[in-house]
Amino acid sequence: MSEPRASGYFRTTYARDAALLDTRAQKIWLAIFCVVLAALPFAVGPFLLDLANQVLLTSIGAIALMLLTGYAGQISLGHAGLLAAGAFTTGILFKEFGAPIWVTLPASAAIGAAIGLVFGLPSLRLRGLYLAVSTLALHFMVIHAGQEYETRRGFSTGVVIDSPLQDPRAWYFVLLAVAVATILFSLNLLRSRTGRAWRAIHAREAVAEALGIDVRRAKLSAFVVSCAMTSIAGCLFAYYRGFVSAEAFSLFVTIQYVATVIVGGIGSILGALLGTVFVVLFPYGIEALMHTLGLAERLSSVVFAINYAAFGLAMILFLVFEPQGLVGIWRRVQAWFLLWPFKQRRLGR
Repeated sequence: MSEPRASGYFRTTYARDAALLDTRAQKIWLAIFCVVLAALPFAVGPFLLDLANQVLLTSIGAIALMLLTGYAGQISLGHAGLLAAGAFTTGILFKEFGAPIWVTLPASAAIGAAIGLVFGLPSLRLRGLYLAVSTLALHFMVIHAGQEYETRRGFSTGVVIDSPLQDPRAWYFVLLAVAVATILFSLNLLRSRTGRAWRAIHAREAVAEALGIDVRRAKLSAFVVSCAMTSIAGCLFAYYRGFVSAEAFSLFVTIQYVATVIVGGIGSILGALLGTVFVVLFPYGIEALMHTLGLAERLSSVVFAINYAAFGLAMILFLVFEPQGLVGIWRRVQAWFLLWPFKQRRLGR
């Protein structure tokens, strides 16, 4: 008897349940996607290559926030502060000790993990808005510490860092490798005991505790892992940009990362990636639309305000009309092709 084929929704063996890819079609599309990613830096210009690098770099922090908020259910508004912690750790070690990247990278991760442990402690007693405010304090404390370092050392324009790579194409492949490693690490972590514990406390803490899950340990581990990953992204940001400045990590950066989770779709690694692409490309799309309509010169003085307003409007529209985010749209499109020519009705209708 031949082995039954997986439909994309059902898994018939333990081997299929352990596999990241279910069907042959998924493997083929993944191979095509890998070829496209490998050829991309040789087929686009410097501007589009920089956008691709921004997407890859942002995706690392977005996945980290998705693990914390989308899976573990812990709200955090200190994401920009964590990026700043990794970036300033890199800048300080480079300026004061001349440390290379293989020292600054694990040091940034260690600092992020320590911050996650300290600021994860309030999550054991606080929830919702109170937890969000406590993590917001993290942002201001780290930014203040970075500003103090800049002022005392006389770095008025930021801490300049010599990047180990100068070629944008080389950066593309480095960031692609780190982003892929982050995705694989997160997917396997979510299938482990730790990941299942995060899902359980997100669904219902009381039930999770009744099932024998150590809720305190699960919450702290979510903060430690997420903060360490975010600080690594901050370290790479420092090397990619070649400088570190407190002004680069404003509160709006935190809002952008929260938007990647909301727009992409809560509780999905794919949602974090789709949300990253949307958030990174959205401002450029608004500017391109203004040029097309001939309004770029007239509204040049308020272009940032227009971007912020449009960004906020997009978040509101997704919250009201598409709570599942871009990943929800993708799943409906996928289901349409899988079920065609049959129709599928939404549940509850």
